Amino acid sequence: MVKSYLRYEPAAFFGVIASVESNITYDSSGKHLLAPALEKLGIWHVRQGVCTKTLSPSLSSRAPSLAVTCVASAPSSLVASGYADGSIRIWDCDKGSCETTLNGHKGAVTALRYNKVGSLLASGSKDNDVILWDVVGETGLFRLRGHRDQITDLVFLDSGKKLVSSSKDKFLRVWDLETQHCMQIISGHHSEIWSIDVDPDERYLVTGSADLELRFYNVKHELMNGESMANETGPETGNDGESATQNKWEVLKPFGEIQRQSKDRVATVRFSKSGNLLACQVAGKTVEIFRVLDEVESKRKAKRRLNRKKEKKSAKMGVEATDNVEANHGTEEAGNVLVVTVPDVFKLLQTIRASKKICSISFCPVTPKSSLASLALSLNNNLLEFYSIESGSSTKTLAIELQGHRSDVRSVTLSSDNTLLMSTSHNAVKIWNPSTGSCLRTIDSGYGLCGLIVPHKKYAMVGTRDGKIEIIDIGSGTLSEVVEAHGGSIRSIATIPNGNGFVTGSADHDVKFWGYQIKQRPSQDSKCLTISNVRTMKMNDDVLVVAVSPDAKYVAVALLDCTVKILFMDSLKFFLSLYGHKLPVLCMDISSDGDLIVTGSADKNLRIWGLDFGDCHKSIFAHADSVMAVQFVRNTHYMFSVGKDRLVKYWDADKFELLLTLEGHHADVWCLAVSNRGDFVVTGSHDRSIRRWDRTEEPFFIEVLSNVFAVYRK
Repeated sequence: MVKSYLRYEPAAFFGVIASVESNITYDSSGKHLLAPALEKLGIWHVRQGVCTKTLSPSLSSRAPSLAVTCVASAPSSLVASGYADGSIRIWDCDKGSCETTLNGHKGAVTALRYNKVGSLLASGSKDNDVILWDVVGETGLFRLRGHRDQITDLVFLDSGKKLVSSSKDKFLRVWDLETQHCMQIISGHHSEIWSIDVDPDERYLVTGSADLELRFYNVKHELMNGESMANETGPETGNDGESATQNKWEVLKPFGEIQRQSKDRVATVRFSKSGNLLACQVAGKTVEIFRVLDEVESKRKAKRRLNRKKEKKSAKMGVEATDNVEANHGTEEAGNVLVVTVPDVFKLLQTIRASKKICSISFCPVTPKSSLASLALSLNNNLLEFYSIESGSSTKTLAIELQGHRSDVRSVTLSSDNTLLMSTSHNAVKIWNPSTGSCLRTIDSGYGLCGLIVPHKKYAMVGTRDGKIEIIDIGSGTLSEVVEAHGGSIRSIATIPNGNGFVTGSADHDVKFWGYQIKQRPSQDSKCLTISNVRTMKMNDDVLVVAVSPDAKYVAVALLDCTVKILFMDSLKFFLSLYGHKLPVLCMDISSDGDLIVTGSADKNLRIWGLDFGDCHKSIFAHADSVMAVQFVRNTHYMFSVGKDRLVKYWDADKFELLLTLEGHHADVWCLAVSNRGDFVVTGSHDRSIRRWDRTEEPFFIEVLSNVFAVYRK
């Protein structure tokens, strides 16, 4: 009879505030910030600093989830999000529902931009194409081809009649949307163009690349009679027919360039809603803020510059020599018409320096009363920061950081009743509610590699990379005590089944046994938990993993020499040696009945051993990269494994069969924890997400291939 199993499916994930691969943007009201978090879109209330809503496609284990690559907000409540598979979803933020899904790109969506009224949406992709979409009709209008590399940014001009696209092929293209043709190609950039933007009055268009300067262009607007009007103060040149025809199609005219301070490439350039500020974010830790002067101020500045130049030349060469030089060059003043240059319009106001690399920026569409503008920053350490920009300085007003780790999740541990989840990272320990995904406690700590929650859920133990054991008081959310435990990093920690202590394994070749004790707090009437070293066992090599059998009869120790030593718990005498892995064992677990022990290694294999004689029942090529964690489901011989190939796999250790492959993580999976009842599994990853996979009531069957072939032979 064919055996049936119950299917596990993705239920939720949490711990990600903002993805590194995507941009952030405000909604039209300016009250909420849209921050993509892997495949979902988080809506954060700016003043309260809480995530009020999440927009996510339906989760399914049979179809891998794809990350959001870019997002754009319309003047209404609609928001567009582009995905790695080339699809675009239109969301209604008020309803929290997906209005439609647009499919047209063959590669990841890299640029999205609405026109001013929100009726049209332009999208660019890694497939080098630009597609224009009708938002109201929920359909694609046409495709624009011409770029030879991925599209990096888009902007509408002339009330949505024209579209400017930038690409990594170093060219700008201006498209006439009525004729669906490219009307102007602009070259001159020496490297990839990463971002473009136009001010709200459509006077200037700015481009940012890996060059050390920002390039600016004057925007020509078409009048009702078909003539063109340009935002420029210099005289027109070339009155012949050829020049007139050329000027007719010239929408962007070079205005000049301004030097940047940072040597890193430009990542994003954006004008504020009022147009008085320009932000230039580089692929580093800085954002340069430029003040955009109006026409009167820029002309006044240009006049002062000319006067200073005249005075300087007059003092050096005399008045006549100065007039000759000006007549020869003719670059500053022609026919008594003052020429305004880029430095006269754009003035560096200040530079914002963040603690980590900046991934994306967004100006608030509503100008605050007390400052020039509000700017939101997304950092690569899973953090959102908000700045108030003033004329003299900028002030950080808010930071959203508690709902996620700053780096990858290295270990996850469930409490005995599965109501608390502890995760460790390089500088903090977080206590979560695994059902809701809410962060209950955040405790500053060292680099936690492993941990456990003490029975009764009052305390937790964390083993750090510098060899310390940190005792955490969960109730108060404080670090109760730090114990100097080992001389090397603590790689593994395992609880003793009777609940009276735990075992640690370290890179200093020691396996230590610890017991719990109650001590009086100094200068206080209350008592607290502490630990004491009961026994120490010296091994011949670095200890990578330790595990204790459920009956507390054996302790298993995995060493750097690729072997696993099985020792008697009471006497610490040698019992078995398990060898066969070609690379060190990184994880292992013992079944509840004590019959089987499974080991996972950097050689990508799982090995299932009998704990009675130490014989290898089966060696399975389990993952495409190192196996990082493995754990049995309690009271069964089913087990879960995770690896650097981003996959979670469900196995039957008796039949040596792969039951399920769960896809969802976007980076290496470091750790897992299975609930006592086996009703859900929690995994932690390098993508900073913690995912919960729930067991459903849906049965499924595994059909052996040999049986299938036997049917065909008949």
